[in-house]
Amino acid sequence: MKNAIALTINRIKLALRNRLFMVFSLIMPMIFLFLFLGVFSGGAPAAMPPLLAQVVVITVMGNFWGLSVQLVTYREQGILRRYRLAPIGPGAMLVSSIIANYVMTLPTIAIEFAVAHYIFHMTMFGNIFGVFVLCSLGIISFASLGLIIASVMNTMQETQVINQLIWLAFIFLSGATFPLVMFSKYIQYAALFLPATYLVDATQRTMNQAVSLTSLGPHLLSLIGTAVIAFALSVKLFRWDASEKATRNAKLWALATIIPFILLGTWEIKYGQLRRDARVTFDLMQQQKPGHPTKDAH
Repeated sequence: MKNAIALTINRIKLALRNRLFMVFSLIMPMIFLFLFLGVFSGGAPAAMPPLLAQVVVITVMGNFWGLSVQLVTYREQGILRRYRLAPIGPGAMLVSSIIANYVMTLPTIAIEFAVAHYIFHMTMFGNIFGVFVLCSLGIISFASLGLIIASVMNTMQETQVINQLIWLAFIFLSGATFPLVMFSKYIQYAALFLPATYLVDATQRTMNQAVSLTSLGPHLLSLIGTAVIAFALSVKLFRWDASEKATRNAKLWALATIIPFILLGTWEIKYGQLRRDARVTFDLMQQQKPGHPTKDAH
């Protein structure tokens, strides 16, 4: 544990010295925040909670991209090989990566809430404790997914290609940028197999309708299951040196991380109500915008 803490502090120091870290961990989320709350909300504070939820989820999902690229970079530069001589194992190395990302992501989310309140005059934040739990699980889950990508990719070029494909699916098909109800039925069905979809839906409902965590059981279990499976496999498949190539069997093992969402997606298509919940959230948001006819107006 002592080694993991020391590694975590070292990771944080290295990140804070990197200018790109500030761009992608703070400036980009702020751009999304001002775009969503300043433009898409139509200036209505009551329409902002689900939009802020989308911004928060995008910030959380950034752990997937950042951690995978960081780990592959360290391996290619020989930094991991130096750590191998120290009395630490893959578990401590990977735990420190997740903790460091967690510690650096939460302040960004706190700043987003502060800006939403003091600049955009947003006063309704729903179930704050529920949002904190979801953000925590989301950071750990998406960071663990990033570790899996880093574990089975052999080069930075491969990592960037796979990251781009997965990231585009997370961003555009989950409801994080465009509401899920805007897509066709078949795309909505496909989105039910993405972890990002459940994080978006759960966070929006927690902020917009103040639902309790007990009503989000499938969402929480899927995120926890993904985090546990992804982290365990990333430890098993961890490589210190770039000369050690990931095998085909390793890549097949990595596919096990999607098992929770295959099961959940199949269940949602048959029995779930996520698509209906997404419609309710969208309709509530639209009704709060200026110029939208209310029921009384009819």
